[in-house]
Amino acid sequence: MGTTSRSDVQDAAAASGAPAGEVTAATHDMPTEVRRTVDGYLLAAFPWYGLDEAFTGPRWLMQVGAAADGIVEHGSTGHGEEPSLKVETTTESRAKQRFSVVVTVASRPVRRSADGTGMLEATSVSSAAWLAGSGLLSCTWPSQMERALRQDWLDQQTAIAWELADDLGGSAWSQLTLPVDGVPTDFHYRESEYGWVLAGSAREGVHVGAYGRGMSAYGLGFSVVKDITTYA
Repeated sequence: MGTTSRSDVQDAAAASGAPAGEVTAATHDMPTEVRRTVDGYLLAAFPWYGLDEAFTGPRWLMQVGAAADGIVEHGSTGHGEEPSLKVETTTESRAKQRFSVVVTVASRPVRRSADGTGMLEATSVSSAAWLAGSGLLSCTWPSQMERALRQDWLDQQTAIAWELADDLGGSAWSQLTLPVDGVPTDFHYRESEYGWVLAGSAREGVHVGAYGRGMSAYGLGFSVVKDITTYA
């Protein structure tokens, strides 16, 4: 997808040409630790998606991903219990965690890279499926496994997630219809021992992916986030 994660939103703002004053004005009333999290989301030129109002639990932000030129390409909103991969967190306790993460990916055509030396791939539903699949892995990798074996496991599972995302018509996926902004929408859906992943497209020029564990995907609904600062 030609995107890289950015934790420094000031660099992203400068690279994208967004006036720093606009970001500051939008977040000046928030605590500093919140601003660092939400600023990247405010720089996006597309709407963010999350679970709809039927979900009444905790909501939290994760991280945005930006292209080399600083333009925000994707990001995730979390719902439920924020997953932990601390070493002292046992596999059993992680398995009991209940969360759902919604991934929003801007719909982009094939385009030139920022330095003009190459082309960036278009984003698609497969992009959302890949980000959701790799996101689930980031919440489920065996932290108590020996380090070398853990890396082998991650490499193997990451390759599988990539292959699955590139074959949405394959037998690993089934169809699931869920509401997006109140409109029934078809998603590609799969389950594994680690949780579930789904991906589809919304009407607002974005692709939507999601992953979770402990919360059934069958009862979920998605909608545009009216105020992203409520997640911070």
